Amino acid sequence: MKKTKTTTHPPELDELEAHLAGTLKPVAPPREFVRRLRGRIHFPPREEIVLRLRDRNRWLFVLGGVMSGVLVILTVARALFHLFGRRNMA
Repeated sequence: MKKTKTTTHPPELDELEAHLAGTLKPVAPPREFVRRLRGRIHFPPREEIVLRLRDRNRWLFVLGGVMSGVLVILTVARALFHLFGRRNMA
């Protein structure tokens, strides 16, 4: 059978946690802020989401962007390997 480890916090950490729990109280945001934030958050209708998911041009653009990003990362990694990796092999 495996033994499970139980971790105990040092007393200093427990004291600090208790102090912070007593010091930091939840704060409610102003109602005007919440109203403006809800006005800015916009969910498109379900039909528009379906149309976006069926758009092949958009998916090709996304796929091309991801592939380009991967190629850039691989090129930079290979360049760094050739610049710094060969010094240790000699």
